[in-house]
Amino acid sequence: MSRFFTQDHEWVDVDGAVGTVGISEYAQSQLGDVVFVEVPEAGKQLTKGDEAAVVESVKAASDVYSPVSGTVIEGNAALTDDSSLVNSDAEAAGWFFKLTLSDPSELDGLMDEAAYATFVEGL
Repeated sequence: MSRFFTQDHEWVDVDGAVGTVGISEYAQSQLGDVVFVEVPEAGKQLTKGDEAAVVESVKAASDVYSPVSGTVIEGNAALTDDSSLVNSDAEAAGWFFKLTLSDPSELDGLMDEAAYATFVEGL
């Protein structure tokens, strides 16, 4: 499995043709306490950069963009019951949605973990 990041602080774990998407630890720390999350429904078609989900915190509401194109196969229902998972485990149990990748070459434009760490240090 490989993990990639966007400059908008989304991550995608890729396992075969399936990507799991969430927001980074840095993003959740900037948001503060998350109070609501809306994830996309299965079957939704997304193009890279599309608004895919919404996260609301005590500080702000933000869109979560799809880092790659594909078809949503699952939204994380656990976030509906416990949106604080985004704060407590942003890069694992706090994932937002899974999708089948329609164009794996889009991953080439994303950062690996080392490049993302350097990017965040520069903020």
